[in-house]
Amino acid sequence: MASTRTKFYLDKQRAKWSGVCAGIADYTGINVIWVRIAAVIATVTFAFPWTLIAYWVAAKSADAKPLELYGDPEELKFWQGVRQSPRRTARDVKSRFREIDRRLADMELYYTSNNSALSNEIEQLR
Repeated sequence: MASTRTKFYLDKQRAKWSGVCAGIADYTGINVIWVRIAAVIATVTFAFPWTLIAYWVAAKSADAKPLELYGDPEELKFWQGVRQSPRRTARDVKSRFREIDRRLADMELYYTSNNSALSNEIEQLR
């Protein structure tokens, strides 16, 4: 399933013509308006036929994005981060797990320490 989330798709839901710019925006995490402006500027200024050819090839060769690809916006941001920088994303996940592990260790230390007030509360609950 991870390979389907890191693949380029045409975004037909936010498409103006065929969804290439919206797909690029979804893939990179950049706002779709900026991608469209960049495509127009590139076409007008220096690469007239080549940008249209590349747009057409992308529109014909890419698949449409599945509707249920991402569960929520947080998952979308996570997979955009994976596509942009897999090492940074792995480092962030490792950091989150380290923080969770540290907090669990602190709770375990508090629970297993000789805390008489906590021991009395636990005994009263039994």
